[in-house]
Amino acid sequence: MNEKIQIIFGLLGGLAIFIFGMNMMSECLQKAAGEKMKSILAMLTRNPVMGVLAGALTTAVLQSSSATTVMAIGFVSAGLMTLPQAISIILGANIGTTMTAQLLAFNITMTIL
Repeated sequence: MNEKIQIIFGLLGGLAIFIFGMNMMSECLQKAAGEKMKSILAMLTRNPVMGVLAGALTTAVLQSSSATTVMAIGFVSAGLMTLPQAISIILGANIGTTMTAQLLAFNITMTIL
């Protein structure tokens, strides 16, 4: 019984730290955002295809679709992006995660030899 409680508290504690970190990152992004950031985001998400590519690239760099999603939602709440722009970035984040997992699943050593 003691081991189960330890696992539950570890899981809940890790989840709380993850959510706290994402919340802090979102708040700091909102504070640091300016007009230059708004123009860059508008350029990267001018159409849905560009938004999907930006989301996939961001996820590939950060290795976290959750971080990309939280940033996109933070940008929307800060008024830097519209919801449709954020949706395309979130879709790209999910595609980027899938592509990363697929690349890891390939047996690259067999291809090289």
